Amino acid sequence: MHADNSHHLIAAAQQRHENTRAKAIQALRDLDREGGAVTFQIVAQKAKVSRSWLYTQPDICIEIRRLRDLQHGSDGSPLPAPQRSTEASLLRRLEVANARARDLTTENQQLRKQLEHALGRLRASTAER
Repeated sequence: MHADNSHHLIAAAQQRHENTRAKAIQALRDLDREGGAVTFQIVAQKAKVSRSWLYTQPDICIEIRRLRDLQHGSDGSPLPAPQRSTEASLLRRLEVANARARDLTTENQQLRKQLEHALGRLRASTAER
């Protein structure tokens, strides 16, 4: 009777799986950092894995879709990760824009009042003549 050495096969398969996942994740990070287009085909080629395998990995699949959707700028070209806005920076830009709108509203109200007074003085001076 032969000894059961299946645990070696299982360990080797698990190691191969982990190495393949590491290659795919590294390919994703590289593409994201470089600003390269992120698609299943490109990730598969860069990581030297099959597209079908990528689709079987839910977390990697979600990340590919997220990066693909996130990285396109207003002109449709990919944006490198360092150039993308973070949620905090977008909130700060919104706060600045709101403050600017408040300042402009206040200034507009002041100018309207000045205009009202100037028109009132003009009417009064023409009525006196």
